[in-house]
Amino acid sequence: MNRPLSWLAALLALLLPFSAAAQGLDVDIVGGKAAALPIVVVPMPYQGAGTAPGTDIAKVIRDDLNRSGQFRGLPVERMASQPSRGADINYPEWRAINQDYIVVGRVVDGGAGAYRIEYELFDVAKQQRLAGFAYTARANVVRDAAHQIADAIYQKILGVRGAFYTRIAYVTANGTGRGADYVLKIADSDGFNPQPVVRSPEPLLSPAWSPDGNRLAYVSFEGGNSSIYIQNISSGSRELVAKFRGINGAPSFSPDGRRLALTLSRSGNPEIYVMDLGSKALTQLTNHFGIDTEPTWSADGSKIYFTSDRGGKPQIYQVASSGGGATRVTFQGSYNATPSVSSDGKKIAVAQGAGNTYRIAMMDSSLGAARWSTLSPGSLDESPTFAPNGAMIIYAAREGRRGVLYSVSADARVRERVVLDDGDVREPSWGPYRTPQ
Repeated sequence: MNRPLSWLAALLALLLPFSAAAQGLDVDIVGGKAAALPIVVVPMPYQGAGTAPGTDIAKVIRDDLNRSGQFRGLPVERMASQPSRGADINYPEWRAINQDYIVVGRVVDGGAGAYRIEYELFDVAKQQRLAGFAYTARANVVRDAAHQIADAIYQKILGVRGAFYTRIAYVTANGTGRGADYVLKIADSDGFNPQPVVRSPEPLLSPAWSPDGNRLAYVSFEGGNSSIYIQNISSGSRELVAKFRGINGAPSFSPDGRRLALTLSRSGNPEIYVMDLGSKALTQLTNHFGIDTEPTWSADGSKIYFTSDRGGKPQIYQVASSGGGATRVTFQGSYNATPSVSSDGKKIAVAQGAGNTYRIAMMDSSLGAARWSTLSPGSLDESPTFAPNGAMIIYAAREGRRGVLYSVSADARVRERVVLDDGDVREPSWGPYRTPQ
């Protein structure tokens, strides 16, 4: 199978037919390594009157930390005791089984039908309290509070902001052919709480988040040709921003949210453009006989990375967002496409091809010279997208005829399947940080 540029291949083919029904997402840990910090997240009992929250808060926190690859949560069945307050912790008990950190907490009435979640984080060796806080949340956002607690624990121990209280976007479809129903959805970073944003009888492609998390740009084929829309998630309103002759595709918001990089073939060949979203003025950045597509911005907005076959086969290039000559970035491997750049600009995740196998690979320049690692084991993996802290990546894969999503830690310690129950899911995009509630 000789795959052309991944986004363009999907665009020109109007997507391979999806199958099965669009339902809720499920989570399944499928891989991991032992080289992670041992942590105990003790179940948090409900100590109030009335009905306990339906969410296992400690499990959400434990699962979040596990899938980051940086922590290894102790299974509940291995906990000899379950303290809910720091004063009740038996430190020798946890040191004996080599645990570095312990999180304890409880849930009490928060008033007006809400819950108050109180937690504390302790260093086991030092017997020292590192953090403690309380979140008040209604039943429908208890999971949000749990993700924020996981973020706080992650940051306190590692000094890096957590990215669990974030969202992902993706595309599903129900049926095939003229009966297909394509849906652009958003969900929590762990796949829970999926919500439809756009529904169409025609293919949807390439969702891209605005930096404030309030809008999604995407490609739609309604009307028979590709067009780019920007959808306001909260209001439901949308704006048509590109419907030129030929290809309109691969939108990507600038870090300030004022510009959109995109692929247009209005001049006859797919090139990279930047649109000022206020004036709709276009600046053409590339002008080459090869195919230039899949633009993505550097965190400071000064550069745009893109995929091009100008050298014969797809590789990653970069160009100044103000224009100028393009330079090649990737040299290892004969096929590198669909770049995603970490927030610090030191890591680039790509879909890397070799023969008929396509896996997610990462080029890491954080220690100087670029080092490559393979993050996925599949045969048809594509569309990598970094979490906003650069610690995890979500990507699309095929399992038989079924499309699934995986998240993988950037060090490849943990890989997690995020699947659509009895359905097909593609085109993932990891959203920005959200403002804590």
